[in-house]
Amino acid sequence: MRRLIGALAATTVWALPVCAQQAPRVAVTDLAYTQAVAQYFEVATEKSSSNVRAGMYSMSATAQSQGTYVAGSYSYVEQRELGSFTNDIKGALLRGTTFRLVQGKPFDSGSPQPSKAEQVLNQVQTGKVAAQVKQPQVHDIVSRIRKGEFNGAEYVLFGTLTSLQFRDTVSSLQGTTSASHVYSLDLVADFSLISTKTFEIKAAFSAQGAGSDIKLLNNRVELLPPNRGKVMRETSQSLAKSVFEQLTEQLQIVGGSGAVVRSGAPVQMGVSPSGAPASTAQEGVVILR
Repeated sequence: MRRLIGALAATTVWALPVCAQQAPRVAVTDLAYTQAVAQYFEVATEKSSSNVRAGMYSMSATAQSQGTYVAGSYSYVEQRELGSFTNDIKGALLRGTTFRLVQGKPFDSGSPQPSKAEQVLNQVQTGKVAAQVKQPQVHDIVSRIRKGEFNGAEYVLFGTLTSLQFRDTVSSLQGTTSASHVYSLDLVADFSLISTKTFEIKAAFSAQGAGSDIKLLNNRVELLPPNRGKVMRETSQSLAKSVFEQLTEQLQIVGGSGAVVRSGAPVQMGVSPSGAPASTAQEGVVILR
């Protein structure tokens, strides 16, 4: 009996790391983007003094005035994360793989910089140019990993927004008095699956999402506002589908690390680089190394 209990305990201890290896922890970032921003600023300073004295036999007056006025425009690059279009990606990974998802921290853009007006005013008053403080870079994923924004994650699925276009068009239908009103959104993003330990890229691809709302109009109907919520939802869902398909396809080509595709997911099993069939677990999975 003691031998049987010892054998069962040894089997349990051995199985735990295997299960953990087959379910890597992954953090999915919001879509990073940068945009140029123009800012108009005005700075004005004024200093004046006066002194008037009057007497029975004499009178004196002193006046001083000084002023500075500076105005212009200032351009800079704003770094942000788009807090949309990633929840459906997370849902697709939870349904179609055995990934364990880890919530990362939002991008830390650093301490707020003084405005251009404040910088110019300080230069006018002190005669010194303030040194620029280096801000964190939203695309520097290695620094963000080292900074601890994705603690607990073995991999980070990092997405960068490359194109976001809304279209609003009205076209007449040939041979009729009606017209079609199409409101659509096209989104393209680049993704990389990165190891938080070695910074090795395990998968890289570009994914696209699209959504639209179409209304038929005639001369008796006023132009109706588009259903923007429907368009955003369709775009998010189609983007998630594209990300899931390409990610699982690339992981199967690499063969092996814990990135596992559930049996029943709409993806065919792959072949390992050596040409032998990829190894599978009880759920029918392929692991990327």
